[in-house]
Amino acid sequence: MPTANAYAAFSATEPLGPWSLTRREAGPNDVEIEILFCGVCHTDIHFVRNELGNAVYPMVPGHEIVGEVRAVGSAVTKYKVGDRVGVGCFVDSCRTCPQCQAGEEQYCDAGARFTYNAPEADGVGVTYGGYSTQITVDENYVVRIPDSLPLDAAAPLLCAGITTYSPLRHFGLQAGQRIGVVGLGGLGHMGVKFAKAMGAHVTVLSTSPSKEADALRLGADAFLATGDGTVFESHAGTFDFIMDTVSASHDLHGYLNLLKVDGTMIVLGIGDPAPLSNMPLIFRRRRLVGSLIGGIRETQEMLDFCGQHGIVCDIELITMPQINEAYERMLRSDVRYRFVIDLASLKG
Repeated sequence: MPTANAYAAFSATEPLGPWSLTRREAGPNDVEIEILFCGVCHTDIHFVRNELGNAVYPMVPGHEIVGEVRAVGSAVTKYKVGDRVGVGCFVDSCRTCPQCQAGEEQYCDAGARFTYNAPEADGVGVTYGGYSTQITVDENYVVRIPDSLPLDAAAPLLCAGITTYSPLRHFGLQAGQRIGVVGLGGLGHMGVKFAKAMGAHVTVLSTSPSKEADALRLGADAFLATGDGTVFESHAGTFDFIMDTVSASHDLHGYLNLLKVDGTMIVLGIGDPAPLSNMPLIFRRRRLVGSLIGGIRETQEMLDFCGQHGIVCDIELITMPQINEAYERMLRSDVRYRFVIDLASLKG
């Protein structure tokens, strides 16, 4: 059975460190992937530090995985050795519920099997993620990376990319409409790129005035510093959509009031907002909605869209031994805009 070098968390308080694990041999429908790059998502910190209360150690995080196929099972038809592929936030689902049948496995009734820290299908052990040199995944949960995209900068598309692309498509952002993107981090900067490529007028709303230059560089048409409370009054009723990417607790009312009649506010950040009054919704027939990543079919659609439009994440490439420092920098918002691990640093 293949042995992979990895970095693992051994408790909620210890730094991540070297570890090795055994991957399963490729079954008839499996693809063995050599991992070349893996993005670092803030969710990794939540899991590693047991902030969600369900951590199983040792834990190998990472769900923004890209690499090359090294072996395929006898029944695999979608991929061949040498193909550029990716693995996102989940590696299996029940396949039979209405959501799975509709290609929205992320909403599987039984719960999608996450790429790490989830029970294995056979009930023995847990899944291990992309902070490792290889992984074995059923071909139906693997996606193809377009040749036009650099693998390192494409890695975060498997989470940050699809998380922002999916709701824009599902809730129907149209060319010419006005959208405000709240927060300019890993998610927000991708929201700007996608919305702009879809033809929308994009405004970044941020508490950090220093991010204005970056917002405009990324393609935003305008920037509003929300630390000045007058912004919420002077721009009330001007947006068709608001995409809220902020995970920290914050008041939604001001942002809701920026929406037009029938406007939609999309909440993506994980966290507890301040208490919400229903008045901003009722009196302007607004919608407050949430969204979670995307299914395999939509993830492939997103990657193809990125290939056509030259869209990738803005990244900082790191080696595996730099991961603990990267976590601390992420907590200080000291990254523009996603760390990506070069797994060559784990290969002797």
